Amino acid sequence: MLDSHWPVTRLYGCLLALGLVVQWGCEHGEAHHHRRPTDINEYLARLDRPERDDYQKPQEVVDALALQPGMAVADLGSGSGYFTRRFVDAVTGTGTVYAIDVEPEMLAYVKHSVEAMPRPSRIEYILANEADPKLPQQSVDLIFVCNTYHHLENRTSYFARLKPALKPGGRIAVVDFYADERSGPIGFPRRHLVSRETVIEEITGAGFHLSKEHAFLPRQYFLEFTS
Repeated sequence: MLDSHWPVTRLYGCLLALGLVVQWGCEHGEAHHHRRPTDINEYLARLDRPERDDYQKPQEVVDALALQPGMAVADLGSGSGYFTRRFVDAVTGTGTVYAIDVEPEMLAYVKHSVEAMPRPSRIEYILANEADPKLPQQSVDLIFVCNTYHHLENRTSYFARLKPALKPGGRIAVVDFYADERSGPIGFPRRHLVSRETVIEEITGAGFHLSKEHAFLPRQYFLEFTS
């Protein structure tokens, strides 16, 4: 859900005035496929729709990550900022949040919504490419990847390149849809999803190990890795 201090209609207006092209996200189109929605208002409403909270359980996810004021978090594939804004609240103005996306229009969307929040924040916007998230070395305590893993290619080498960005003791958290019927309706062919077991195998191959698994999400696995 959008932050209550950022009216959706105002955000729609900003985006339409800028003529933005937004990403057709992982819940609404095939992986690696981008297009301009025919109705941008309808698209934005779906991307941050309140009903998503029912299965995504965002506050429970943030609580499970045990974030503290002053921490640094990277939201890899930040999309609409659904979790970015919540991370801003969790780490407070003494922490840092990195919003990372390959779509400049998505970063503009996040920037508008974060700037409207009443809490002071330190947030960096990184326009990444498909092979490099461009995080500074030893910059973050947590790299969070929600509904984005199945969009990535060459994932083992990708996550191996992420290791230098983590501070000592840093973590990677992956949330994505189950590759079977547990995921429910996802709006694109299920063959694009990556199984929990494959995620563990690939990230283990990048030099990490599974340190924790949370089982409260009905449609998604939620895995934490450390080096």
